Amino acid sequence: MTDLPYRLEYYLEDDGSAPFTVWLSNLRDRCAHARISARLNRVKLGNFGIVKALGDGVIELKIDYGPGYRVYYAMSGKTVVLLLIGGDKSTQNQDIKVAKAYWNRQQRG
Repeated sequence: MTDLPYRLEYYLEDDGSAPFTVWLSNLRDRCAHARISARLNRVKLGNFGIVKALGDGVIELKIDYGPGYRVYYAMSGKTVVLLLIGGDKSTQNQDIKVAKAYWNRQQRG
């Protein structure tokens, strides 16, 4: 693990919306929202916790709370964590496909 601080950025759609922030702001469970935000603050410090590489550059960050929340991201360079989309265990397979598509689009520019 590195001592470098990480910067969070958001994948943006053509219309300027960020799927991750839309997902997070639509969470009804305030405690889940707070836990996910706290976890992302730890990521900025380099404490990624439980993560799993999914292939094609996409990584899954697991939050052990409620329905099993997931945050999908990719590393853009050495210090930028690009947040792609969020979800939970029930939508995991579809979320992974979407996250990979977003990351592929991001890389193509």
